[in-house]
Amino acid sequence: MKYNILFGGQAGQGPNILTSMLAEALIERGFYVFYSRDYQSLIRGGHNFNVLTFSDKPVMSNESSYDLIVALDKNTELLHGKKLKENGKILKGDYSNMYFAGSIFKIFNFEFKILEKKLKKLEKKFEENVKDARKGYGDEELKINLPEIKENDKKFYNGNQGIANGAVNSGLEVYYAYPMTPATPILDQLAMVEKIKTIELENEIAVINAGIGSSIVGAKTMIGTSGGGFDLMTEALSLTGIAEIPLVIYLSQRPGPATGVATYTGQGDLNLARHSGHGEFSRIVVAPGDAKESSEAANQCFYFSQKFKIPAILLGDKHIAESFYCSEGEPILIKSAKSTSLRRFNSYETDAQGCATEDAEQIRKNVLARLEKRKIIIEESKKFERIKIYGNKSSQNILLFWGSTKGAVLDSINGLDVCALQVIWIEPFAEEVENLIKGKNIILIENNSTAQLAGLVKEKTGITIEDKNKILRFDGRPFLSDELKEEIGRRIK
Repeated sequence: MKYNILFGGQAGQGPNILTSMLAEALIERGFYVFYSRDYQSLIRGGHNFNVLTFSDKPVMSNESSYDLIVALDKNTELLHGKKLKENGKILKGDYSNMYFAGSIFKIFNFEFKILEKKLKKLEKKFEENVKDARKGYGDEELKINLPEIKENDKKFYNGNQGIANGAVNSGLEVYYAYPMTPATPILDQLAMVEKIKTIELENEIAVINAGIGSSIVGAKTMIGTSGGGFDLMTEALSLTGIAEIPLVIYLSQRPGPATGVATYTGQGDLNLARHSGHGEFSRIVVAPGDAKESSEAANQCFYFSQKFKIPAILLGDKHIAESFYCSEGEPILIKSAKSTSLRRFNSYETDAQGCATEDAEQIRKNVLARLEKRKIIIEESKKFERIKIYGNKSSQNILLFWGSTKGAVLDSINGLDVCALQVIWIEPFAEEVENLIKGKNIILIENNSTAQLAGLVKEKTGITIEDKNKILRFDGRPFLSDELKEEIGRRIK
């Protein structure tokens, strides 16, 4: 069984509260839940909506049609009513969001006391909210008797929360940022951790330079931004490369160029993460595919950054950052020893004492040392799960994907003869990918218009993915599993 519910209304009408309360109740009953957020760059008005999908089996994406639409305003019905399933239902009318909360809990046959407990957690307007919710609960007659689900140990959090948890458990001491969607929530989450200093600065140039300064004096440091902010950081990124300064950088993608569509999603910054900064120096780039992997990726970034004194880029996007996933089991985290020591740091090529030099032989030695470090980083990266494989491992059809597309891919492959190959480590690239895809029917899935992963694969393996086998979405929205399944089916016929 699977249900899809859309909560829509203007910014400020409270669709987020409705979504989170129902999600919590469903998880407590043992269901798997996933929900994503779609909102405009407005504080009030406009049109915002969340889509919640729940099932008795693991689910990591949404679908294109709905069993239930909760319309907090008339515009929601106009925009989404055509996607209501044949036996679906729309809750609408001039009511508060708490009235609709009561209606929803009645529809899914939850006892009112469960909703009442959740209303207490809001810590405001309790009596008024209960009154409205009781009315909605009493007015609704439709009931769906959900099956009993065996209890399982699940945690429910989004990608940003996963990154924050991974950073905290890696020993993060200082976090710098200038607010920029979709990385901003990390600043708020880390600010609540007493042992971590969180500092908001005037721009991204200040952020990375302050981060470098903190790292130089020995603090485990992380900075966060989106593509436009990362652009401003790239000159200082090169400084970390030549001066051997460990720094973790969270690059949370949204569509560009320039401001693009600031509150939507995309995967257009893979090449930016790989090639930013002038000159030649080592870095790692890790792109997690869900909330649990986000914790692990943050942890791995700290490990490599500290051990090898390099910049480590954690590459996410709006969809993974703000979507909520059910995660089973704890993320795999390792200790990262602090490695920075007080010494002379310099943006020039230096001699053994850290003094600037233009000596040809010394420059040659420094370059060779950086090249040797890269070889060691590659070998060390092989100890980690740089790729993951799902589906029929012997299939001739390979689905190649990275990042937040994971959810829709995994939810779409049931019943299809495909092997799904997730690339987690962008840099260094996993050499085993070549043998896994060679001679196969490769189908690429990316949230960009230029198939940047395909370009990386061709660069590293020499294998070209045909244009007819590229499934690309670049309208700022994530893939939906039912639509994706149809597209994949066309490619494997």
